[in-house]
Amino acid sequence: MKLEQWRSAWQQLIGPGSPYEVATAPEGGLRYFRHAAANLLEAIDAGRVHGEREFLVWEQQRLTFDGFFQQVDRLAGQLSQRFAVAQGDRVAIAMRNQPAWLVAFVAIQRCGAVCVPLNSWGLRDELLHGLQDSGARVLVCDLQRLQFLKGDLIDERLPAIVVGAAGQALPSNCQPYEALAEAPLLALPPISIAPDDPALILYTSGTTSRAKGVLSSHRAICQALAALEFQGAFCALSSPERIKAVIDSGLPPTNLMAVPLFHVSGLHAQFLLALRSGRRLLLMYKWDVDKAFDLIRDERCTQFNGAPVMMQQLLNSPRFASSDSDSLYGLGLGGAAASSRLLAHITRLKPLAIGGSGYGLTESNGICAAVGGDQFAYKPDSVGWPLPIVDVCIGPDPGSPLPAGHSGLIWLRSPTLMNAYWQLPQASAEAVQDGWLDTGDIGHLDDEGFLYITDRAKDLINRAGEMISASEVESCICEMPGVVEAAAFAIADDDLGERLALVLRCEQVPAPSSEQVCAFIGQRLAAYKVPAEVHLLHTPLPRNASGKLIKAQLRELLVDA
Repeated sequence: MKLEQWRSAWQQLIGPGSPYEVATAPEGGLRYFRHAAANLLEAIDAGRVHGEREFLVWEQQRLTFDGFFQQVDRLAGQLSQRFAVAQGDRVAIAMRNQPAWLVAFVAIQRCGAVCVPLNSWGLRDELLHGLQDSGARVLVCDLQRLQFLKGDLIDERLPAIVVGAAGQALPSNCQPYEALAEAPLLALPPISIAPDDPALILYTSGTTSRAKGVLSSHRAICQALAALEFQGAFCALSSPERIKAVIDSGLPPTNLMAVPLFHVSGLHAQFLLALRSGRRLLLMYKWDVDKAFDLIRDERCTQFNGAPVMMQQLLNSPRFASSDSDSLYGLGLGGAAASSRLLAHITRLKPLAIGGSGYGLTESNGICAAVGGDQFAYKPDSVGWPLPIVDVCIGPDPGSPLPAGHSGLIWLRSPTLMNAYWQLPQASAEAVQDGWLDTGDIGHLDDEGFLYITDRAKDLINRAGEMISASEVESCICEMPGVVEAAAFAIADDDLGERLALVLRCEQVPAPSSEQVCAFIGQRLAAYKVPAEVHLLHTPLPRNASGKLIKAQLRELLVDA
């Protein structure tokens, strides 16, 4: 049976002598990858062996691995000598995806500093919060972010390195990036980076409150990278026919990257993995489905990983069924929950593709469970087996686990967990209890060990004591012909406590009426799960940079209306 073959492959990969050998810490019982890099700089420098192989393609720019690392070393010298960046200092990045973002990230690590990626979708207040909260010494940004922050940088006496400003007049506290990246090589002072030293502060999505800084150590990120690489190796072992099709194509591994670099799905799972493994990256400044197909066709792209809303646009395009997508062998989902219709769509249109998805949080450096290849075809609506260094507990607390098949709060324990929320001790203590992270997600493990995510704890609607899963209602209505996306959430109700509101976007003309929507749901779900009110929008629903719906914004619009 395939299940036993998969388990055998899993054990083979984590056994003694394997590159993915798993060991158990004597104190605390945490499992970890024995051969993971000791620090992020060691993990990154593995990419230097790829030499003159092409690494980055963006607009008119092309960079080899050697060319990339030359820019890194020059910028690191400038950060150290001209800007006095020392080990442990925080350096922020605020710009849209482009090669300079990647160069800046690695240069910051070369100085032993802590990188603070800021949400480039954010406006002035969110960007300024990240700078002030982290205590950044330097900002690396593009011109658009400089316009938001120009006055604040002067007030904060914060120097900036500005990308794309060559030949333009800049404020006295700003230096053009291009000149620094081409400056003579300067020596760096020797540094020694311990595994538990801080490496990264990533800000949470902030869909419900002010974004919190997630502080992670070098050890946590290196263990996360090893876990992602393990998953790739396991997918290859467990899906040999799919992998053979990729190898037989003769195409060099090439990723189309449209998700933002200021999230773990872009930073860890795409950029850092590609850098280490020698994969080519096609960077998109912003998502555009037709431009994506142009890149896939012209650059012979083999892999696309994106949020479900991106994948849906890709699959719904008539170009997906054309020769434009012939090179595409890998399709990965992340960042938000996918509907069952989208998962079935992937399997039907690309039956031999290496489909996949996963589950993780910023607080766990994106690591918890993953599924790919044959396992994805077997159980596409699961997020797979918890990775070998992850413990998962379903229940009200880690000491009260529920049996398989029972749904409850998901707790996880792993060496990839954050150190803390930056300067928020109370929030940190609430989030991580005795080494276990309260994910805030609801789910269950089945009798074969596959993890399913069914809801966010905050996305349960309590209607007169009956609990309604928002994702269940959303998944149901997305099966209705013409419905592109939907958001279900609670609105306060004097009699019921909470009532269910549903907002959806439909591409069908004419759009279905509220009565038709309710009838469709009523035929498939219990009567109390039928929404009390239905709202139709003709524009995309608001989402954050990782593709999650911003329901608070929708709720405010309805309440104001």
